[in-house]
Formats: sequence, C-alpha cells, structure tokens
Amino acid sequence: MSDDCSVLLTEDKDAVRVLTLNRPKARNCLSMDLMTAVKNALADAAATDTVRAVVLTGAGPAFSSGHDLKEMTAHRNDPDKGRAFYTETMRTCAEMMLAIVRLPKPVIAAVNGIATAAGCQLVASCDLAVAATDARFATPGVNIGLFCSTPMVALSRNLSRKAAMEMLLSGEMVGAEDALRLGLLNRVVPADEVVNQAVGFGRTIASKPSRTLKIGKEAFYRQAELPLDEAYRYAANVMVENMLDAEAEEGIGAFLDKREPKWPR
Repeated sequence: MSDDCSVLLTEDKDAVRVLTLNRPKARNCLSMDLMTAVKNALADAAATDTVRAVVLTGAGPAFSSGHDLKEMTAHRNDPDKGRAFYTETMRTCAEMMLAIVRLPKPVIAAVNGIATAAGCQLVASCDLAVAATDARFATPGVNIGLFCSTPMVALSRNLSRKAAMEMLLSGEMVGAEDALRLGLLNRVVPADEVVNQAVGFGRTIASKPSRTLKIGKEAFYRQAELPLDEAYRYAANVMVENMLDAEAEEGIGAFLDKREPKWPR
C-alpha cells in the first residue's frame, strides 16, 4: 500500500486494485489533488495487465462528501471571483467520472458512511456498487443554493427520472436499502464486509475473459446513449467483431466440448 500521507491509497488484492480516498478528516471531499490522483490511478490501472478490476472506497467514516467547498470558497478572492478555478474543478471532476466509465475494466464502489453531492455522483459513475447497511446518499446542493447539476448527469443515468428528481430537488438523505431499490446500488452488506464483498465481486468478474469485458463495458455505455434502432445496429456490429475474437472462439469451443476454457493471453 502507498504512503498513508497520500490523498489516495493503492493496494492490489490478486487481480483487484483497491483505491482508497484518504482524506478521512475531511470526509474524503474531492479536492483538486484527490481528483487528479484518482484520474492518474485509473490510467495506471488501465495500463497494468495484472489488474482486472478496480474497487473504489473511502478511508474513515465516509465514502465522500463531495467537492471540497473550503478549497472552492478560498478562490472567491481571486481577481475573477474564482471563475477559472471553478471551471477547472468541474472539468477535472468530469474527467475523473469519465475515466471510470471509459476504463476498460470494471470499477466497483465500496461505500461506507455517506456519499453526498459529487460523492454520490462518484458512486453512480461506477459500474457496480456495494454499500454498508448504514450508508446514506444525497445530492444536497439545493440546500445551500448550489444545485447538484453535474451529479445529476450520473444520477439520472442510474435512477428513474422521478427518483433522480426527488433526490435532486429535496436534497434529503436516502438510506442504503432505498438506494438499492432505486437502482443506485447492487448489494447492501454489513459495514465490516463492504470492501471484502466488493473485492470478491471484482475477483469473480476478473475471472472472465479480459477483452470480452472491455468490449462489453464500452458497448454498454455507448448503446445506452443511442436511439433504439441505432443501438441495435451498433450492438449487432459489436457482436460480430466479438464473435471473430479469439476469446469467443475458445469460449464457445469449450462450451461445445464440455470443458473449461483456456483464455488466450
């Protein structure tokens, strides 16, 4: 594991890389340094063949409370009243969220405590999410005059429109079981099992053929943004190319031969 003084800790558990947001005293709020560290860590995970899945969690009693409002407020005294810094903050945040979606490996959120505002956005941006029974979620910007417009992007792609709008307009906390019911989470587990369950989830997925996972994840997000007829045309082309891949040839052959596949490297 990296130095505990780092804003982001890294640990490999077999083929699963665990990234831990490490600003516990600040409820792991997303400073520019932390968002940049996450982006760099995701790029490294993408380039490391031995890493097959990523788990994202938080140190201490919170997953993430969202943007670092103290850091942002300090820039109100800039000559432009903070416009340039706020623009850079939102750009970096969007790049971090997109890095999760575009990573050719699955990313699993392991949520302890609260995940609010951009922290909730972070959970929604991950491919899968496991949360503690006492985890809570909110997009509370409306309560302080700052509507959660960028968290809305990820939230509205996970929840129904009315469920997303209720969270965005009310700013109220949502418990883990309700978040599971609404579609923000995959599993709710005891607090002391969150990371282990997420790593186990990752290990299961890591056992699948890597190029097939990459093809499938990319196709999932691309087709979701297309009209229905275009989505089918795109997905059909993806399946044709996948069928011609060596992994599909081996996997289908093994299935027909009633044997375990030997995935090509």
